Amino acid sequence: MRLAELLRRVGAVRFGDFVLSSGQRSNVYVDVKLACTDPKVLDAIASEMAKKVEGTSFDRIACIELGGVPLAVALSLKTGKPYVIFRKRRKEYGTREDCVGEVKRGERVVVVEDVTTTGSSAMSVVERVRERGGEVVAILTVVDRGAKIPNLLPLLTLEDLIS
Repeated sequence: MRLAELLRRVGAVRFGDFVLSSGQRSNVYVDVKLACTDPKVLDAIASEMAKKVEGTSFDRIACIELGGVPLAVALSLKTGKPYVIFRKRRKEYGTREDCVGEVKRGERVVVVEDVTTTGSSAMSVVERVRERGGEVVAILTVVDRGAKIPNLLPLLTLEDLIS
């Protein structure tokens, strides 16, 4: 079964009037987080992501909380590569870190994201990977809503889901 059909089947594609995290309004909402709660859908997404980076040399996977976490974990299990989770905001307690895991100097990193609208979340991960001396070799997203960012490899576009 195609990924677009799986996402529709589990109710991840909704129609109505929505405000997106970017602040933009849309009549289509894509809830990849909800879709990832179904192990068959999550496995299908991870399989498609693994195909997208087949032949790409990389050392680590990076994501931002919350939507990227199941994707990073699933892709890590498919590829055997470790991952790092960046927080949206630095913790104000404990170790005060902005991530769980690490990026080592010189590592080649693949960033994963659930839905890309403006690309701001993905680019925040890219910046933090670079600050630590890593190189981002690809950005994978399940659904691209039309973001114009370099190295973006979408599994689906919004048009794929609504056509």
